[in-house]
Amino acid sequence: MTETKTETEAKAASGTETPSEAVAFPQNRSCPYHPPTGYPSASRGQESVSRVRLFDGRTVWLVTGHAEARALLVDPRLSSDRENPAFPFFAERLATTTQRRVELIGVDDPEHNVQRRMLIPSFTVRRTAALRPAIQETVDRLLDTMVAQGPPAELVGAFALPVPSMVICALLGVPYEDHEFFEAQSRRLLRGPEGSDVEAARIALGDYFRDLIARKRRDPGDGLLDELIAKQLETGAVDLEELVRLSQILLVAGHETTANMISLGTLTLLQHPEQLARMRAGGPDGMAPAVEELLRFLSIADGLSRVAVEDIEMNGVTFRAGDGVLLSTAVSNRDEAVYPAPDELDLGRGARNHVAFGFGIHQCLGQNLARAELEIALPALFDRLPGLRLAVPAEEVPFKPGDTVQGLIELPVTW
Repeated sequence: MTETKTETEAKAASGTETPSEAVAFPQNRSCPYHPPTGYPSASRGQESVSRVRLFDGRTVWLVTGHAEARALLVDPRLSSDRENPAFPFFAERLATTTQRRVELIGVDDPEHNVQRRMLIPSFTVRRTAALRPAIQETVDRLLDTMVAQGPPAELVGAFALPVPSMVICALLGVPYEDHEFFEAQSRRLLRGPEGSDVEAARIALGDYFRDLIARKRRDPGDGLLDELIAKQLETGAVDLEELVRLSQILLVAGHETTANMISLGTLTLLQHPEQLARMRAGGPDGMAPAVEELLRFLSIADGLSRVAVEDIEMNGVTFRAGDGVLLSTAVSNRDEAVYPAPDELDLGRGARNHVAFGFGIHQCLGQNLARAELEIALPALFDRLPGLRLAVPAEEVPFKPGDTVQGLIELPVTW
């Protein structure tokens, strides 16, 4: 017997539909700079709140509307606490790790507010502006090396990853000579492929920071980590393990996301030559809106996970306490109610109201630094290498699966 729309909607609202009736989440992108086409989208006349199926068959809510995402991301009835047994992990390797606590991004207020307040002074607009000359020097030095070595090159390893790695190391006071170790562990932590890989990477990074903190306590430097040791650890405001976990999230998030944006942003511009020409013609004043549009268009940190701790009504459905809620920033940032022609790259759009950095109390702490790195790295790359182009067909460029931060594995280029 065919079910009526009312019955189907009632089942969706109560969360009792069978897993086969919900689409799978996450899904891989078919194009590295477009969200998966299998997710419901209000721009295609579909519901902006729907149900999706996770790897273990559990069904959770997926939010794809821009207004709905912004409303929920400031709602204290949604929790980021990964230690909550009902928290929705969208990959088995993440769900099976024994250490689920993640400082800053995985805790709620008031604890989150305490952690964020101790870090905010290092990531303000003013502090970031003071770092711009050093970022420019790093970018120029890497481009000098690329030019000297000549084409072809693999851009992720030669440029996109070293830029933010060098910058975050300098900011934190982490020795850059250790970058091969912590970049490899970051990949394992985010991409596995198995839970044992995630666990091993977490342990390795924890041991690394315990040793580094011990050395810095004996011989202090002038990085953010040294400040946290002096002002937070030595005063008893945080304990050693909390500082170790904070250090891990700052290091990993501080280089992985921006590296993905630089490489994927480069590919996207190469595939949209008219927009690349527009960016180059716009000069320094045009870079800020260009970066905002790239952030909206690419939305690399997709699938923000939350768990409802109280009932929440939205768009005629009720999230019950204990329900998992996922927010697709990639689809929300393509909401045509907010962005006309949302699937078109328009570097003049200046879309500052996007949710690529999240929204609310967990909005990315390092967003000012990421913007500065992108505003410096992308124009410098195309100015120094105006003939930059892909060294392989675009369809052969390998990109990351849907269950991790979106980006490119490699980007072969020539000029």
